[in-house]
Amino acid sequence: MAEDLQIIGITKADKYREIIPQIKALVEGESDLIANLANVTAALKQTFHFFWVGFYIVKKDELVLGPFQGPIACTRIRKGKGVCGHVLETKIPTIVADVDAFPGHIACSSLSKSEIVVPLLRNEEVLAVLDIDSDELNDFDEIDELNLTALCTWLSERF
Repeated sequence: MAEDLQIIGITKADKYREIIPQIKALVEGESDLIANLANVTAALKQTFHFFWVGFYIVKKDELVLGPFQGPIACTRIRKGKGVCGHVLETKIPTIVADVDAFPGHIACSSLSKSEIVVPLLRNEEVLAVLDIDSDELNDFDEIDELNLTALCTWLSERF
């Protein structure tokens, strides 16, 4: 597949309908996990202009920074710490409308205002989490959760 994305949709739902098949086509022929996760983060950032998009990979019961797009990030996150650590512990996608209101939020950047974190699960075990930050309050909703969960479910099968 060519490395150009074709997104013409105006609404968020339209953009997801267009980008997810393109991400799948981009990843389908490549077996390297890091390369694939890197392209997923780039595609999501390019399409939605999120402040930060990245993966944290589970290693020995903590999250370790993987491929990402955006400013410098926290390198390691312990289980139960911050939004990502919360998702590692609960295994449930989490939307945070205002990160300053989330107990124990880890502020890797003071410019981050809202966040969504989605686990990549296999056999009820978290393999990684997809973390997306916005520099706008309340930027994520059920459309993001539904589409990103579907993408992460598909990715976890390739993990």
